[in-house]
Amino acid sequence: MTAISKKQQLIGVVVSDKMDKTVVVKVDIRKRHTKYKKSYTISKKFKAHDENSEYKTGDRVVIESIRPLSKEKKFKVISKA
Repeated sequence: MTAISKKQQLIGVVVSDKMDKTVVVKVDIRKRHTKYKKSYTISKKFKAHDENSEYKTGDRVVIESIRPLSKEKKFKVISKA
């Protein structure tokens, strides 16, 4: 029997890999205004754990929520997208 993950998964682009075992991932979310029906983009940056420092700036990655590892780091990188 396979386990179904209920953790949040997001797809984004690595914008910084200068920290040790941490990358900054920018996630773009497309939304539609409820009244005016215009589409717009919301961008948000997340710090994600990268154990082996294998992901570099410009890589498209999948991140998954985990327990807090530090004050700002609550995601880990799963794979390239």
